[in-house]
Amino acid sequence: MKKRVKIKGKLSGYFNAPLRLGLFMVLANILIYFISWPAGIVLTVFLVIYFAVTVSQLLNSRVLLLNEMVSFATEYGQVQKKLLKELDLPYAILDDTGRVIWINQAFDRVVHGEKILRKPVSSVFPSITKDSLPATDEDVKLQVDYESSNYRVEMKRIPLDQMEEDSDIVEAAGYEDALIALYLFDETAVRLAIQEVDDQSVVIGFIYMDNYEEALDSVEDVRRSLLTALIDRKVNKYISSIDGICSKIEKDKYLIILRKKSLRQLQEAHFELLSDVKTVNIGNEMAITLSIGIGMDGLTYAQNYEFARNAIDLALGRGGDQAVIKMPDNIIYYGGKTQQVEKSTRVKARVKAQAMKEIISAKDTVFIMGHRIGDIDCFGAAVGVFRISTTLGREAHIVLNDISTSLAPIVDLFRNNPEYPPDMFYTSAQAVEKVTDNSSLVVVDVNKPSITECPELLRLCKSIIVLDHHRQGTETIENATLSYIEAYASSTCEMVSEILQYIDDNIKIRQEEADALYAGIVIDTNNFQSKTGVRTFEAAAFLRRCGTDVTRVRKLFREDALEYKAKADAVSQAEIYRNTYAISICPGQGIQSPTIVGAQAANELLNIKGVKASFVLTEYQNQIFISARSIDEVNVQIVMEHLGGGGHMNIAGCQMQDVTLAEAIGVLKHTIDTMISDGEL
Repeated sequence: MKKRVKIKGKLSGYFNAPLRLGLFMVLANILIYFISWPAGIVLTVFLVIYFAVTVSQLLNSRVLLLNEMVSFATEYGQVQKKLLKELDLPYAILDDTGRVIWINQAFDRVVHGEKILRKPVSSVFPSITKDSLPATDEDVKLQVDYESSNYRVEMKRIPLDQMEEDSDIVEAAGYEDALIALYLFDETAVRLAIQEVDDQSVVIGFIYMDNYEEALDSVEDVRRSLLTALIDRKVNKYISSIDGICSKIEKDKYLIILRKKSLRQLQEAHFELLSDVKTVNIGNEMAITLSIGIGMDGLTYAQNYEFARNAIDLALGRGGDQAVIKMPDNIIYYGGKTQQVEKSTRVKARVKAQAMKEIISAKDTVFIMGHRIGDIDCFGAAVGVFRISTTLGREAHIVLNDISTSLAPIVDLFRNNPEYPPDMFYTSAQAVEKVTDNSSLVVVDVNKPSITECPELLRLCKSIIVLDHHRQGTETIENATLSYIEAYASSTCEMVSEILQYIDDNIKIRQEEADALYAGIVIDTNNFQSKTGVRTFEAAAFLRRCGTDVTRVRKLFREDALEYKAKADAVSQAEIYRNTYAISICPGQGIQSPTIVGAQAANELLNIKGVKASFVLTEYQNQIFISARSIDEVNVQIVMEHLGGGGHMNIAGCQMQDVTLAEAIGVLKHTIDTMISDGEL
């Protein structure tokens, strides 16, 4: 077998050198014969002896030399193997399927002597799956946790066909298989140090009392200082218990400074302070509620402070009684389970109306838009802003694309009406074409830029006004010149009706406009049954004085037989999940606006005894729309936010893509189960 071994490279040249030298001497011998034949004979005798000795040495020493080479290679390999075996760095060799072929002593210590040879490496490290193994020459790096240690894993693919290329001695056939070298780098100490530094990083926050003035008004004068003192004591004691600093900066505002480690304690307890402070009762009819805004993970303390300011504004904009944590790339919400108390004063509406008047007056053209697949509240508010703009002498256009069947009767009141300009309505394409640097944009009934009628207008218009009654979410219109978002308002039409009264003393609202505004309030309050307050009825009374007719508006809401039947089917086929949540599907075949019917069905399901919240799913335009409704016990807004949507505490919704109705129901049920187990519901 040894004779069949071929030698190549420098070693082959070394073996063949004496023979090549002999051939050179033969040529020299022939030349010497021409000079002196006696000398040639002598050299010939010498060459014969030389070749005999050389050939004999080659034949006899070849096997011995090969044996010595094999012996040396074996000893050298044993030294390498010993060094690798005793190397302090955990090292293993895998085959291309991920099975362990060989491990060194350090790796064996990591797995505590467990027999893992010929087993998949995923049996020890589940995160190292077959898909994560290197398929090319590029190294793969992973982070894995094993028991109480943290490791950085590096894997390198070694193709076996490189044997022939790298060997200077033996020729070998090519192989398609490969080995994988796996290294473990223990980073436990480093990660613990990083975690400790992170735990000690500074977190800045604000705590605001949502209803300070209202709560004080509900208690006797002599007890007001006691109520304030009790709240101060509870807030300070709570923050001190987690090694934080709390400083009162105003009569109803606190600045807090914590370590990040302490903030995790608050998160694990779901901010118990929010519910704890409501227990303070010394005869006050109204419980104090708090809003907490916290900023963290900023590059500087100033950035954390700014994050905290944004977070507290977001908490207040969402209705208060909740905590908001803002980070550079994420926002987390806690609480928000109670209904915000309606403000009895309209001072804020007057101030916003004056600011809105100044902004619109400074521009030539006003564009008004709401959300996609606009509803009656959205359209009614847009009509109200149209009247404000024309009263101020500015050209106004309502951006409207798709018109649902429920909205069509009200839109028809303005189309082909000689009292209104023919270009009152623009499509998104027309609006983008007509917008100029001297145009302002008013966004109504929505504060998420991605679901507006024409998101591009938000980029083209430098002056933006936002009017909305939905709670703010993670996605907001950040470049708004004026933002008037009131979560306690029943509808955007209610807010616009109040603003109308402060724009001009002699403002004249036409009958059609009053009907549109009144219709928006009726729809969003479910015939004044939900989210109605004193100011809701005041706005309705104002519109009634402007000429709206209740009977005429009611006729606008009548449904056709198919829509009524679809709503009835959704109600009759509802599943009562966990004895509390009604879940149903609204059929959309043959219906022009199935999402509207789904929302109406969700309202109807709340009339079932024991139902705390209802969810109706509708398939429309290759998406799944979920309409969520509740009365007072469940905050459907936070449920929808878990699914990428939002809305109010009692009225919310979301859209899901690339899922079937059955899958969407499964996701919804899983979300409800998770929130119940986490204490969010």
